[in-house]
Amino acid sequence: MAEHWQETRFKTASGLTLTADVGGPETGQPVILLHGGGQTRHSWRRALSELVAAGHKVISPDWRGHGESQWCPNGRYTLDDYIADLGLIMDSLPSAPILVGASLGGVVSLVGLGEQQLPFARAIVLVDVVPRMEPAGVKEIIDFMSANSDGFVSIDAAADAVAQYLPHRPRRSSRDGLLKNLRRRSNGRYYWHWDPAIHSNARSPDYIEAMARRMEAAARLINVPTLVVRGGDSRVVSAEGVAHLAELIPHACYVDVAGAGHMVAGDQNDGFNAVIREFLASSSGGV
Repeated sequence: MAEHWQETRFKTASGLTLTADVGGPETGQPVILLHGGGQTRHSWRRALSELVAAGHKVISPDWRGHGESQWCPNGRYTLDDYIADLGLIMDSLPSAPILVGASLGGVVSLVGLGEQQLPFARAIVLVDVVPRMEPAGVKEIIDFMSANSDGFVSIDAAADAVAQYLPHRPRRSSRDGLLKNLRRRSNGRYYWHWDPAIHSNARSPDYIEAMARRMEAAARLINVPTLVVRGGDSRVVSAEGVAHLAELIPHACYVDVAGAGHMVAGDQNDGFNAVIREFLASSSGGV
């Protein structure tokens, strides 16, 4: 099937180049799909395709240090750096976008909007992310991203690592999707498609607690339509975490996607896309 989008690049204020997939009519309601830490824009591939087909103007970038966006030579991967990069993309649009952020993407969207560091957004979707996340689930993510720093001898070895991390997800026979998340270096080994410096601070409990405090304060100031999408089997976001967010954003809507873990779109893509399409239609007056 032909792709109805094209690869585009944005230059950040610090000089880094961000790579993004952009598709849909210029007059469509803009939607920015923001992946989680350690993922790439390709995690949104099917959502991107469906939203473009529905008439939205969709931008799906790789965060700095991820995928095909540049790595930062001085290791600047703070929350404020990500917010600044998102603001640059939003400034390039003719009208206010709807932000759909998974994990890291949700943190950046929530804090950036609440603190008014970002331009106005029409609505926000938080995918399996809340201020009070489960410490054990967060540790699983950090441990996975920090492991195998010496790479993998083969694609199958990387697939084994993913299968161990996501035992509930059927192992795919095709290697194409996994290859989009790996780089083969001159030594012949395969490495994840992200800068290891990204998580130099993330292992610190103080860093995580400071981020949670910023998220909580920002959430109290969110006044745009908000949807929280939780993976029904998520070990990162609990029902209690969602209830706490509901106290901070009383107008927020909540949907639980059965059979999905933290990576909701990857685990239950059809169910996730249906939820997103319905919310976007109501938030943008239809397309």
